[in-house]
Amino acid sequence: MLKEKQSRLLANRFGPLVVLAALLLGLSLLTRIALLVLAHANMDWSPLNLLRVFGVGLFFDLVALSYFMIPLVVYLWLMPDRWYRHRIQTWWLQLSFVGLVFLLLFTAAGEWVFWGEFGSRFNFIAVDYLLYTQEVVRNIQESYPVGAILSGLLLVALVLIWLCRPALRPSWQQASRWQARTGVAALLLLLPVLSYWLVDYKQKDLSSNTVVNQLSGNGIYEFFAANRNNELDYATFYASEPDEKVLRRLRTLLKTPESTFISEDPRQLARTVRYPGPEKRMNVVLISVESLSADFMASFGNTQGITPQLDALAKQSLMYTNLYASGTRTVRGLEALSLALPPTPGQSIVRRPDNENLFSLGYVFRSKGYDSQFLYGGYGYFDNMNHFFGSNSYRVVDRTALSDKDVHFENVWGVADEDLFTLALRQMDQSVAGGKPFFSHIMTTSNHRPFTYPAGRIDIPPDSKSREGGVKYTDWAIGDFIRRAQKKPWFDNTLFVITADHCASSAGKTDLPVDRYHIPLMVYAPKVIQPGVMPRLMAQVDLAPTLLGLLNFSYTSHFFGYDIATLEPGRERIFIATYQDIGYLKDGKLAILSPRKQVKTVLPNFSDGSAVGLPDDPALRDDAIAWYQGASYLFRNKTSRLPPLP
Repeated sequence: MLKEKQSRLLANRFGPLVVLAALLLGLSLLTRIALLVLAHANMDWSPLNLLRVFGVGLFFDLVALSYFMIPLVVYLWLMPDRWYRHRIQTWWLQLSFVGLVFLLLFTAAGEWVFWGEFGSRFNFIAVDYLLYTQEVVRNIQESYPVGAILSGLLLVALVLIWLCRPALRPSWQQASRWQARTGVAALLLLLPVLSYWLVDYKQKDLSSNTVVNQLSGNGIYEFFAANRNNELDYATFYASEPDEKVLRRLRTLLKTPESTFISEDPRQLARTVRYPGPEKRMNVVLISVESLSADFMASFGNTQGITPQLDALAKQSLMYTNLYASGTRTVRGLEALSLALPPTPGQSIVRRPDNENLFSLGYVFRSKGYDSQFLYGGYGYFDNMNHFFGSNSYRVVDRTALSDKDVHFENVWGVADEDLFTLALRQMDQSVAGGKPFFSHIMTTSNHRPFTYPAGRIDIPPDSKSREGGVKYTDWAIGDFIRRAQKKPWFDNTLFVITADHCASSAGKTDLPVDRYHIPLMVYAPKVIQPGVMPRLMAQVDLAPTLLGLLNFSYTSHFFGYDIATLEPGRERIFIATYQDIGYLKDGKLAILSPRKQVKTVLPNFSDGSAVGLPDDPALRDDAIAWYQGASYLFRNKTSRLPPLP
């Protein structure tokens, strides 16, 4: 009877799926057992936890199978009957199975290595490694006999498929009708759809033991779930303290002269910010320039002459000379400028799910009756910008608002900066005509590879495709924008804030080379702001509260930034990070928090990016944990979510 049922399962068009399911579930079980042996010392061996490891684990293996089988289901469905039973197809199917099994074996081997390194299934660190393929591949080649391992995995895959040939053969010996195949395929393809909407990677976390929760997952599913959720769980991978202790310490770090906590509850960090005197209801233009390192400007010692417009503006502006970006990607800069939060591990909040209704700079301006705008010269679906800004109190205006006749030049990233600024001026005019002041955050794109721009604007030809050309063209476009804005009736009542999203290069001598995070900031309003220099150390997250301080705005704040103009001397600090390493610098010392709960303290060189190791500094360590764990806690627990403004 059992053999008859097995025969019926295999002797139909979708019989190979049974073979694939047996291979995936079998290899997943063996992987789970191997990881259990590897992690035995930290495992809670209660019967209930063993049931979770293997019962919940089987469920997530089936979820992974629902995704993994999609290509094979589509192939089996669409292949015409007479072709499917052809000898060439039968060999092709077996060869495809070799590839699928090799991938499963490779994943299992990768999980073993990854667990040995991080004590975890695949997570965003594994996704992050794809961003640094060259470095990772070189490290693997230097650490393991890659050729021998891959050859061994291929040999095992060939042997397994050779043994599975009798189970595959019945499938191509049976006739199959299109209508019948379509019905079965529809049901099978419904499974990954249901998995996508009904299953969440956190559903496996049923135990207080981290090892149990990790073993209850499936490596393939965890990898793609990490890519989708774009974050690393702080408490799992980084040095941490009890949440209540962290939040109490964070309250002492957040308290500033102009602010008062609304509640005594340590989990509530909202403060009332008050400044004496009337508010200055000026228009604000915030330009975040793509990849504008401070050392591109003559104001910081550059001798190439590639920022003449910005250097001229710097002499007429309040220049902040000691500002440091949060990260190395545009989304990190946008996160810091809009939310004033430290860069929590993993991807920027801009790209994470469930990032709506956050307290933002746009929210403050909108609550004051401003038209809060985010303007981008490309298509804002890239990097999730449209959704993020549109869900957090900004009105999004992107490439779709421009007709072809409005565009002088465009490349893959968007229109030339001059066309973006033309669009911005149009939006500002509309706001003023509608009786509203405006806050316009403009994100430029031209200083980005391939560094192409309209001809005839600067003395570096576009076909040079050089970084210097990209910088100088963006500089020209900003100067042209300011000259056009000077002719507007609203110019004298407008603050122009010019900064960068991040530096042009993040590579340096250390994991967190401080010199690769130094960016410029200038505030230009010739009728209101006296030219000068602000040399105090300043984090990118400080820009929002500092800007609101210049306007004398009173508001309820959830920001983690300081108003640098009112902050007591000695409290300056900065946050710098990659996807994995998160740094906190204060009093010249940098604490670096890394996965596997590692913490180290270094003395960074601000000129060349080098660093010298220092003994552990407990106070610096505890402050770093408070800032980063606190920020992660607030986002995870939705503490600072706000109802949408009308």
